[in-house]
Amino acid sequence: MAATPLQEDVTLLPETIARTLGLDAYGFAGQILAALIGAFIVGNVMLAMTGVAGPWAKRKITAAFTDRIAVNRVGPFGLLIIVADAVRLLSKELIVPENVDRPAWDLAPLVVAGSALLGFAVIPMGNGIHLADPEVGLAYVFATASLASVGLVMAGYASNNKYSLLGGLRAVAQNVAYEIPLVVTGVSVVIFAGSLRMGEIVAVQRETLVVLAGVPIPSWFAIVNPFAFVLFVVANLAEVGRNPFDTPEAPTEIVAGYQTEYSSVYFVLFYLGEFVHIFLGGAIIATLFLGGPAGPVLPGFVWFVIKIWAVFLFTQWARSAMPRVRIDQLMEIGWKGLLVLSFANLVLTAIIVGVIA
Repeated sequence: MAATPLQEDVTLLPETIARTLGLDAYGFAGQILAALIGAFIVGNVMLAMTGVAGPWAKRKITAAFTDRIAVNRVGPFGLLIIVADAVRLLSKELIVPENVDRPAWDLAPLVVAGSALLGFAVIPMGNGIHLADPEVGLAYVFATASLASVGLVMAGYASNNKYSLLGGLRAVAQNVAYEIPLVVTGVSVVIFAGSLRMGEIVAVQRETLVVLAGVPIPSWFAIVNPFAFVLFVVANLAEVGRNPFDTPEAPTEIVAGYQTEYSSVYFVLFYLGEFVHIFLGGAIIATLFLGGPAGPVLPGFVWFVIKIWAVFLFTQWARSAMPRVRIDQLMEIGWKGLLVLSFANLVLTAIIVGVIA
């Protein structure tokens, strides 16, 4: 299956910026500047959503699930807790433990936070908000997301702390065990779409699958292959470290794992990276299985935001409702369960597409 990309995804955001600001006249330098402006816009939109999700929405959602009262005294609906937390955390002293591996210790928070932001470069968000659409877009987004594992291992090793080291080792073991099913399940979508290009994957899902009572049902891959959708969502929970797969932090077991020795702005970067990765996971799920920015009436970007917030709500529900599994159980679920099921799904998808073709 292959389709012509949607018109809103044909013109990329840097091209629109260059044409609007007249940067085309400056050749390659103008293109670079337009790309930087586009990246700045997309990055800040994602950071703004993360700023709302971490200090405020997470507390509100968890309180609703556990029948408690969340932040409600700092500003209307407690929204100014975002500013209060930012000032509080950034004004704290940055404590550097003795005998840390300083270069790796300093770089780890930047790697964790930056790797997730890089992934949004190829995500089609609708209404022309799409930075790049390379031929290997899906491979790129998986590669950048996996860079977070490097940052977690760096933090665990460099902290000179046994709990941090355990957290780093757990992180790399978990990510290896669950990234393989994640990628293999993603490949089954590629078989259906016939392309690694993110714009084309979205375009294929705009086609009508069936018409029921006069209502066209789109061929979202969550509808076409719900088994793959469930596998991907479960593997994504492990990838972003949410219950029942939050063993790299596991506060009741290893204090806070890889981030035990971090404070002040470095802790903020880890916290930021955690939530940016959740939104990146939601963006990937929305793109591969939920039609990307597709939806009726509302603009495409609004639908895209709704979908990734829906995934965020699901991760917070899992955090509140599911107990953490033991590390040995986590590895068994990954290697003996999801891995086998993901390859079975891949083979079944290849057979179905081969028969249809």
